[in-house]
Amino acid sequence: MSTLFSPLTLGPVPLPNRIAVAPMCQYAANDGVMADWHLQHLMTLAMSGAGLVTVEATAVERRGRITPRCCGLYSDDAEAAMARVIAAARAVALPGVKFAVQLAHAGRKASTAPPFEGGKPLTPDQDAWATVSASALPFADGWPPPLALDAAGMARVKDAFVDAARRAARVGFDAIELHMTHGYLLAQFLSPLSNLREDAYGGSLENRMRFPLEVADAVAAVLPASMAWGARITGSEWLEGGITPDEAAALARALKGRGAAFVCVSSGGNSPLSRIPATPGYQVPFAAHVKAHAGEGLAVRAVGLIVAPREAEAILERGEADWIALGRAFLDDPRWGWRAAQTLGQPLALPPRYARAAPTVWPGAAWLRGTV
Repeated sequence: MSTLFSPLTLGPVPLPNRIAVAPMCQYAANDGVMADWHLQHLMTLAMSGAGLVTVEATAVERRGRITPRCCGLYSDDAEAAMARVIAAARAVALPGVKFAVQLAHAGRKASTAPPFEGGKPLTPDQDAWATVSASALPFADGWPPPLALDAAGMARVKDAFVDAARRAARVGFDAIELHMTHGYLLAQFLSPLSNLREDAYGGSLENRMRFPLEVADAVAAVLPASMAWGARITGSEWLEGGITPDEAAALARALKGRGAAFVCVSSGGNSPLSRIPATPGYQVPFAAHVKAHAGEGLAVRAVGLIVAPREAEAILERGEADWIALGRAFLDDPRWGWRAAQTLGQPLALPPRYARAAPTVWPGAAWLRGTV
């Protein structure tokens, strides 16, 4: 049997296979409230063949949004809209598919335009808002300096994560992923490049981990026993003096000790000076390092330009990760899981209304794939 299509358990949550849809911002919300775009997007991904579908970075408070069009879980309207979308996605999902949400706070990278509108910081006439971070260091030249969070500010952010987690549980998610990478707020505390604090939350790795772990503890404390939780973490910042694979492994161990069921190992995002060699599987070595040093009982996920089904299968067979996340591959081919099952010779239960298009039934499949 294919390893990619073997089951995986995240704490109390069983997954039918080891394929995950990575969280991907859609920039289609209105004050955090999902729209019909999300309805079609997530209903489609629910039928993709992935065992877990993760909703995009979802802000825990209004000023934690990356852009004005980002999703949130900080209001009753946002919660109701997300519940509608997830209920619809579940109604069409393939058997056993589970749903997660990535809870996030953009910190100093908030208050920007969507990438397809330039991605630059908003101007006052665009309703820009004040940003916060571990230290008062701007993300890049020309960006506004954030406010360094004090004790009251950190408490407010932590409470916002807790409130969003409670809302996620009411929505009916199976898992929560805490966003601790890509240069957003929790990563800003973790990185020595963005955290220059001289109090108990800065300096040593233990101190830099303190606030993210406090957030994790607070979130874990309010989740029902039926939900799993984990985090997306940084394997490398691709800059001297930044987060290292050893620090990623240390964070993974600390999260596991607090009950995390999984980590997804990504990289970069905390500085525009990073030079990332975006080649196929470029982040897999970081996942492999974390898996080798985090110990048993933590499902380590690899992500980043993993495109071919046989490549994903080989990563798992070599023991470099426990499961695989794909993002753009699912945008390019929303039926990637179907193709992977066919390529690896694995059965996959298709929606009955679509079953007549299965390669075993429809001769046109071979022509469409370019195999005849």
